[in-house]
Amino acid sequence: MSETTRGKPRHRRRSTTALAVGVPLALTAAGVLLVGADAQREAAAAEAPAWATATADGFASVSSLGQNGTYGGRGGPVVTVRTLADLEKYATAEGPYVIVVAGTITMSPAGKEIKVRSDKTIVGSGTSGHIVGGGFFLGPGVHNVIIRNLTIRDAYQGVWNDKEHDYDAIQLDGAHHVWIDHNDLRHMADGLIDVRKDSTNVTVSWNRLSDNNKTFGIGWTENVRTDITIHHNWIRETEQRNPSTDNAAHAHLYNNFLEDTPGTAITSSYGNYSRGKTKMVLENSYFQGVDNPVIKDATASVVQRGNVFSGTSGRNESGGTAFDPKAYYDYTLDKAADVPALLKSAAGPRGSIGTTPAAITAAATTLTVAKDGSGQYSTVQAAVNAVPANNPARVVIAVKPGTYRETVKVPSNKPHVTIQGTGAGRRDTVIVYNNASGTPKPGGGTYGTGGSATVAVEADDFQARNLTVANDFDEKANQHLSGHQAVALRTAADKVFLDGVIVEGDQDTLLLDTAAKDRLGRVYMTNSYVTGNVDFVFGRATAVIDRSVITLKKRWDGTSAGYVTAPSTAANRKGILITNSAITGDVSDRSFYLGRPWHAGGDATLDPQTTVRNTTLSAAIRTAPWTDMSGFSWKDDRFAEYRNTGPGAGAASSGRPHLTDSQAADQEVADWLGGWTPTAS
Repeated sequence: MSETTRGKPRHRRRSTTALAVGVPLALTAAGVLLVGADAQREAAAAEAPAWATATADGFASVSSLGQNGTYGGRGGPVVTVRTLADLEKYATAEGPYVIVVAGTITMSPAGKEIKVRSDKTIVGSGTSGHIVGGGFFLGPGVHNVIIRNLTIRDAYQGVWNDKEHDYDAIQLDGAHHVWIDHNDLRHMADGLIDVRKDSTNVTVSWNRLSDNNKTFGIGWTENVRTDITIHHNWIRETEQRNPSTDNAAHAHLYNNFLEDTPGTAITSSYGNYSRGKTKMVLENSYFQGVDNPVIKDATASVVQRGNVFSGTSGRNESGGTAFDPKAYYDYTLDKAADVPALLKSAAGPRGSIGTTPAAITAAATTLTVAKDGSGQYSTVQAAVNAVPANNPARVVIAVKPGTYRETVKVPSNKPHVTIQGTGAGRRDTVIVYNNASGTPKPGGGTYGTGGSATVAVEADDFQARNLTVANDFDEKANQHLSGHQAVALRTAADKVFLDGVIVEGDQDTLLLDTAAKDRLGRVYMTNSYVTGNVDFVFGRATAVIDRSVITLKKRWDGTSAGYVTAPSTAANRKGILITNSAITGDVSDRSFYLGRPWHAGGDATLDPQTTVRNTTLSAAIRTAPWTDMSGFSWKDDRFAEYRNTGPGAGAASSGRPHLTDSQAADQEVADWLGGWTPTAS
């Protein structure tokens, strides 16, 4: 808007025990946050939390080799570790332990792999458990080990196809009954996971594997003994071994998502590879952009069922006979089409997870964003992308403090999203960008006013709180551009709740719109701040700004002149209501209008409305606070005040209409919201 225009018996079913990763309050009270003999005794005496008793599914659940399933350190002491010395002490100790990693532990020397002994659960506390520069080694005969909810990363030594540094995230040489679940494994010198030398009864599930050359190798033996289940893993931006499965007796792969993102330096050589005498069953997986997605040796078998291949090329092979996984354990397949969204949302470390797809989907209500890599995602948009389409329940995107220079769009098929800053105040978490209406787009043309938004919300039942959304387009430095409208936040949805936010810009800061002219779009903003100068609260939404501060800002050239609102309300709808608030700013007296009518596209059927009531007005407000726009008179539309105070308030007159008490009784917040009660969630 411009200033003027705008084959074996079944043994064990998969567990449904929940895993709430972290140190429970009961254990905290019991003093288990410290390691050592006292803590061990207290932990052993304490009732084990649910995540300490979780057991594996898949082949790791099958009774064999004298081990009846995989349950890790269940029944042993629960210890929390924050140092390499403590982690190594308990991982290499005799007997069962549940070891909670509650922070970042850097391996020394680089590439160190802790030699884990049997009967251990090693689990990250929430998303905070990071192992940097090394990993874990499970040698011959080691069994009953669970590794969950950890980020293991950054042993890379600068050589892509590194033959000198065998630095793996997790290496198994002759181990059995191992469950690797809900981890984030990336950027290592050699493999992310190696299952070698007759290791068997292994389940690898719900992991994120990325940014690596050799992802996941299985075999390194002439024997055909390995039984392995690989399900619900997101494998992306990796070159080879995705996985490479050599001489596996039974390899069951299902519901995995293999993704090769175009335009990056990493290109897949192949996807799932069945080598030697492997018998592989491959079900309901999704392959996106992968070269040679499924390949097999002449001596190997691959039985495919229900897989999706999108943008793939090269070899996609099947043949031979395999086995029936349900002869060994029960499992449930998710639809292949749902796999990308499901894994983007639920794979990797989590604060609270279960052991079934249904439990994971239900628990996937909080996604964390952090620039420093300590969250699940490093950008807000990546977290939004991970929200499943048409999600039925609230998803909270918790954004850690920092400045996120990006644009964010919440599309209409992702309702019930909350973006929430986790800092102490609104300014600790900032989402900012600098597009303007006249900014050239990479593909040609310009963004236009609506397209300039830093954050665009098109999904109903959206909430934002405790953060700043800004557009820092520099008008002075871009006078050569035509179109300086620069939106910070655009909403085009119903039931939008903005609670405790700052929205900053210059011209057209806050666009409160609807999905279409005939669609209702209610917005409720409270306990918030809006800053701008020209038409900086505008659009056709039914919008309430309540108990907030509207700050007037000088123009790019230092002058004081502007307009607070520019409603484009459809007839028979409510427009913009400012109530119980303050309008102020370091600008000249009598230099700002409260509003003017925006008949978008010259639409004379519109009936713009702004009501400002019970609000403190600074002296910056003109004595005649409404004005015309683009040939449309404000007097033909709906502009009024009621019981405002402050030096900018004035008596009723023909140029300054006031509501009567009876009129004001019909222009309360509840009248605008029309039966909707905004509730923080």
